[in-house]
Amino acid sequence: MEPGAAAAGSRRVLRRLRDVMAGSGTAQQKLDTIVRIIAADMVAEVCSCYIRRAGDLLELFATEGLRPEAVHRTRLRVGEGLVGVIAATARPLALAEAQSHPDFAYRPETGEEVYHSLMGVPILRGGRVLGVLVVQNRTQRHYSEDEIEALQTIAMVLAEIAASGDLVSPAEQQPGEGNVTLPTRLEGIRLNTGLAIGQAVLHQPRVTIRRIVAEDVGAELERLRNAIAAMQSAIDELLAQTDIPDSGEHLDVLETYRMFAADRGWLQRIADAVRGGLTAEAAVQRVLDDTRARLLQATDPYIKERLTDLEDLANRLQSHLTGKPITAARASELPDEFVLIARNMGPAELLDYDRRRLKGLVLEEGSPGAHVAVVARALDIPVVGRVKDVLLRVEAGDVVVVDGDDAIVVLRPGEDLLQAAQARIRIRQGQREQYAAFKDLPAETKDGVRIELNLNAGLLIDLPYLDEAGAEGIGLFRTELQFMLREDFPTVAQQAMLYRRVLDQAGDRPVTFRTLDIGGDKLLPYMEGEREENPAMGWRAVRIALDRPALLRQQLRAFIRAATGRRLRVMFPLIAEIAEFEAAREVLELELARVRKRGGVLPTMIEAGVMLEVPSLLWELPELLKRVDFISVGTNDLVQFLFAADRGNARVAERYDYLSPAVLRVLADIARACAAAAKPFALCGEMAGDPLGAMALIGLGYRNLSMAPRSLGRVKAMVRSLDYRSLCDFLATLSGHTGSLRGSLHDFAQDHGVAI
Repeated sequence: MEPGAAAAGSRRVLRRLRDVMAGSGTAQQKLDTIVRIIAADMVAEVCSCYIRRAGDLLELFATEGLRPEAVHRTRLRVGEGLVGVIAATARPLALAEAQSHPDFAYRPETGEEVYHSLMGVPILRGGRVLGVLVVQNRTQRHYSEDEIEALQTIAMVLAEIAASGDLVSPAEQQPGEGNVTLPTRLEGIRLNTGLAIGQAVLHQPRVTIRRIVAEDVGAELERLRNAIAAMQSAIDELLAQTDIPDSGEHLDVLETYRMFAADRGWLQRIADAVRGGLTAEAAVQRVLDDTRARLLQATDPYIKERLTDLEDLANRLQSHLTGKPITAARASELPDEFVLIARNMGPAELLDYDRRRLKGLVLEEGSPGAHVAVVARALDIPVVGRVKDVLLRVEAGDVVVVDGDDAIVVLRPGEDLLQAAQARIRIRQGQREQYAAFKDLPAETKDGVRIELNLNAGLLIDLPYLDEAGAEGIGLFRTELQFMLREDFPTVAQQAMLYRRVLDQAGDRPVTFRTLDIGGDKLLPYMEGEREENPAMGWRAVRIALDRPALLRQQLRAFIRAATGRRLRVMFPLIAEIAEFEAAREVLELELARVRKRGGVLPTMIEAGVMLEVPSLLWELPELLKRVDFISVGTNDLVQFLFAADRGNARVAERYDYLSPAVLRVLADIARACAAAAKPFALCGEMAGDPLGAMALIGLGYRNLSMAPRSLGRVKAMVRSLDYRSLCDFLATLSGHTGSLRGSLHDFAQDHGVAI
């Protein structure tokens, strides 16, 4: 079938379906008529419509060609049979010989054994699969791409019936939550720290589509062109006028968003859907639903976050098409203090709201690398993500407590909890003022032991904390975040520019750059990889770097170029044996030799170290210390490897304490070995940012701790209130103790007035 003929056929059947939808009769009667029309138009002996019911069941609701008695009797689970596969993958399927497919499931009551070829498409609404539309033929028919596209367009009409509630009650698909007026405590993941209270404002930007079928395709294409131009102009104005910080990685995020708005591939697919017979609004929704269903199958978190940007843009484009606003961003409609509740958001959507009143953000989805989370951190807004079903449980205007520190959201809190949260907010404000007062004072114990407190960073937006919190340097700069926020590998020049800006802002303070720690849970969308059973222990970090030496050489080249005439500290992650460090250092020497050969200027000092996080290195420490310039202990991975406990698994992540005797003995052994070898050593895991953990580390001999910006003030307060000698005497009494020492250390701090 020629493309033009396919589009014309699609428009013809859409007009007939529109008339059926506008006519009289029940939803079931309309569905029965529609499958007959589709079968005739697609020249198919069978057209069947399956609707998704509770329990992930697909029920045959209407058919032309199969036995009538199979209607409402034949059911398949999602993933069962070819219909179930289409629903599970949310992707079309076209087979010339369906019965030979390994997933074919025979249902004798349908009489479909005489039909050989099959084409099916998901019925999508908002990215959710509401059902499956199928056509079948007796012959071995090879369905064309245009025919699949036409059936997908037709399925959008069926989505209106499926979503109407006239066939299956919407309540059947929703879990009962009991009395929604009762206080409800929900858990998620921390996307940004902080504590906030406010009234719930629901971010539901979806535009209601009134017309699906186009009357005049040419007029719809013109409307689409005008709306695209208006949307792009409005985005330019929005990003130019925002009062967010004028430097930082969030600016790269917003610029990427701007470029996405002009993506030709996305806009071309919308135009093609209009040519197939849809209105401009329906075409935008059609492309969005298809893309959302497809990308949600991906395991790569970065790709999923790009989907959030696409949804934001689709909503904006529909807003320009309909002339209706998509948010409640007008000041007159917002409470004085509010918490935004959303399934997910693009970075620019957050900027639509009055940020003087916006106190917190709660997302049903989201990840720490989400673009909206990057912007929220720039605005210092607490964010909790992956809060399951929060939009089902909250009502607009409900009081909400957002605890970003513990990743907890409380809806409709009782008076006692509300007062406790308000007291915590007042205490936090007082602590901030206290921390600011001594940010320029040294981190020194009451008996004169000096501790160097450094910053963990990964974005330019983190660097102002060097001055705000009084950090003495950057103990860990995670270079992979620059790679994760891009669509392709950054060039040497682009990397060097970032590293140079980091060094410039740090000034005379030391910066330790960690080479790429990608793989595991930090995936790059433009880098091929295989799914791994245990990615934390798989192909990641230095293992990727040594297998892809060109990648490592480019990064090291960028480091050297950025640090010309300055000190350069490079740290290699996930080193499991000395040979790996030697191989990585050899690559560094190759790049240094390259600069010398070309007569270039080298850094004034070059130090190469190891992030000690793999237990196997513990038995090679004496030999390792002869080769490295410094060591930094990474407790996050070290603890999970010691206990064989995945820190990404909620069931075991908190099961093993880094204040257990096993961990503390390992850390003490490392400190003694480094001190004996006269090699600088530091610690840069989450333990360093916990005042109680930092106190234990100081007692074990650690004098250099690196932590997240939010922790610097708390840890400095602890250090300045601590008597080191008393701590050492106390730790000596704990010899032979079993179980976590957290309680004992907490009691010591309470008894000795240590600020924890």
